[in-house]
Amino acid sequence: MPYYESVFIARQDVSTAQVEGLTETFTTVITEAGGSIPSCENWGLRTMAYKIKKNRKGHYVFLNIDAPAPALHEMERQMRINEDVLRYLTVRVNKLEEGPSVVMRNKDRDERPRRDRAPRRDFNDGVTSEVSDTKPTVHEFSEPIPNGGVLPVGDDA
Repeated sequence: MPYYESVFIARQDVSTAQVEGLTETFTTVITEAGGSIPSCENWGLRTMAYKIKKNRKGHYVFLNIDAPAPALHEMERQMRINEDVLRYLTVRVNKLEEGPSVVMRNKDRDERPRRDRAPRRDFNDGVTSEVSDTKPTVHEFSEPIPNGGVLPVGDDA
C-alpha cells in the first residue's frame, strides 16, 4: 500500500478534546478501509501566516498513513465536509519517517533552557559626539550646468 503524510488544521475555538475526536474520526475512516496510521502527532495551537476563514490560529495535527487510495479519498471527503477543519494537505511519500517529525524536533530544540547573555559592549570607547559649529560643505562643479542650470518645464521636456 502507498504511504502518505497528511496535516490538517482545526479552528482555534475548538477544544483539544474535540481535536482528538476529529483525529479519531479520521483514523477510524482509514482503519475501516483497510489502512493503518503508524503515528499521529498533535502539534498544538499555532499561529498561521495569514487568516483562514477569519482565524489567525489553528490546531495542527500530523498523520502518517499507510492506506489504499480509496481510504484516503474518503478521509479527505470527511475533512472537506467538516466545518471545524480549516485546511488539509495530503502528500504521497516513498517511505514513512521513523521517530518524531521535523516540527516536533524543532519544538524540542526551542524548549531548551537559554544561556545567559554576555553584557553588551560599548563600541564608542568613551568618545562622545559633539555638535560642531561648522557650516555645511558646498561642492564646486568643474563644468557649467547646461541651460544655465534651468530645468525644462512642460511640453519642452
